[in-house]
Amino acid sequence: MTVSSGDNAADTKTSLTGFAPLEAVLFDVDGTLCDSDPIHLQAFQIMFQEIGFNAGVPVDEQYFIENMAGKHNDDIARFLFPDDIPRGLKFMDDKEAVFRKLAAEKLTAIDGLYKLRKWIEDRGLKRAAVTNAPRANAESMISRLGLSDFFQALVIGDECEHAKPHPEPYLKAIELLKVSKEHTIIFEDSVSGIKAGVAAGMPAIGLTTRNPEHLLMQAKPTFLIKTYDDPKLWAALEELDKKSA
Repeated sequence: MTVSSGDNAADTKTSLTGFAPLEAVLFDVDGTLCDSDPIHLQAFQIMFQEIGFNAGVPVDEQYFIENMAGKHNDDIARFLFPDDIPRGLKFMDDKEAVFRKLAAEKLTAIDGLYKLRKWIEDRGLKRAAVTNAPRANAESMISRLGLSDFFQALVIGDECEHAKPHPEPYLKAIELLKVSKEHTIIFEDSVSGIKAGVAAGMPAIGLTTRNPEHLLMQAKPTFLIKTYDDPKLWAALEELDKKSA
């Protein structure tokens, strides 16, 4: 299977035919269903300002990408407050409350998501959301996007023994859906998430929503797309349809 990345490989052939007939599609939530990272960054900036973090200088997107994007809240708490984990966990709970308030007004779907939703529904494929986000966040975002009836399962990293980048959340999803990993594909936008999918033995299609392509490629995605409108994705899905037929 050939890997392609962005415009530099726009003409490179990508293929999902090795996974035909497709049984299920799994999605991350943050950055994969919706472009939520800017809202998370804003929530962090608000919370950091309250505690005078970084001498009051707002952290930028690069800092967020390197230290927070795609990571489990427990790990972020340990990173921010290594000497006071309980304070870090409380900080993250408060930050998520700020995020949910902001997201209620600002959350929007990744371009092409509803087109892909119809493609999946038309073929009767099973689907689950698999995320390191807290359950309250995940349910709020999925509801806000009008996808509560679309997903047949929701797997929360915090409710597994191991969160992403461990493969357990994705393995739990295919167990709940009663499908084979040989016939399931994953959509992800973070290094952590792609690593989890690959470790679970499934092809992970990476979205370059916010994270740099060169970082995502290190996690070995099957290929990268910009949005769900990306011609590379639809060429691969058309080829998959032909193979399944």
